[in-house]
Amino acid sequence: MKILISNDDGINSSGILAAKEAVDELGHVTVVAPSSQQSGIGRALTLFEPLRISGVQLKDGSRGFSVSGTPTDAVTLGIFELMEEPPTLAISGINTGENIGKGELTTSGTMGAAMEAASYGIPTIAVSLQVSRGDIKFEDGHVDIDYSFAKKILNKVAKNVIDKGLPEGVDLLNLNIPSNPSSEKIAITSLGDRMYNPHIEMRFDPRGKPYYWIDGTPFNGDVEGTDGYALKTLKVPTLTPLSMDFTSNLDYLSKWFD
Repeated sequence: MKILISNDDGINSSGILAAKEAVDELGHVTVVAPSSQQSGIGRALTLFEPLRISGVQLKDGSRGFSVSGTPTDAVTLGIFELMEEPPTLAISGINTGENIGKGELTTSGTMGAAMEAASYGIPTIAVSLQVSRGDIKFEDGHVDIDYSFAKKILNKVAKNVIDKGLPEGVDLLNLNIPSNPSSEKIAITSLGDRMYNPHIEMRFDPRGKPYYWIDGTPFNGDVEGTDGYALKTLKVPTLTPLSMDFTSNLDYLSKWFD
């Protein structure tokens, strides 16, 4: 069993080491991740500058690989350059901060890495841990978080994927772990609408020229049955099945076009 682990928080993140610890017993793990924080970069691929791979020693003493690019770059190089054969399981995470809802799904670097692996037919899990402190979401390195519950849930889901494979029509699983869980029972959920309501803040530089920060306020319209509702209201782990096939209903379009 060969497992590839990547992320968007960078090779030195606490979350990627936690993901490795969660599945170390299940197979041979290869860790390949961006050299620096890449949150919000989605599934971007580096095409106009060279990429470099550096061997690094992880905090547990094992060897990993740092890539001077995006999460998608890291996964691509991991599969086609660093591993002798494609992995039988890919994991992206454990991300600092949840990844829920349709609105931000494809802007997430965590999901970008997961989607890249899934596009090659590799069973994939994207895993994120909800955090209550906004100041640690985009840290580039160690964060002081207790990953014990997240590791337990990830191990359980990974074992299930290894034993059974993914269900027909499912290419990847989006797993979110609550910061203060009320139960170990995993809720199977659909995607909610979004995670944040966009907020644009305009400021002025010393010369009086405007500049902008894109930010967001938490979305509070989660309905029952969605990932956001289960994670934030029920406080249970959520598992959402995703497909790489974005094709909608062809019959509906045919009728509309006629």
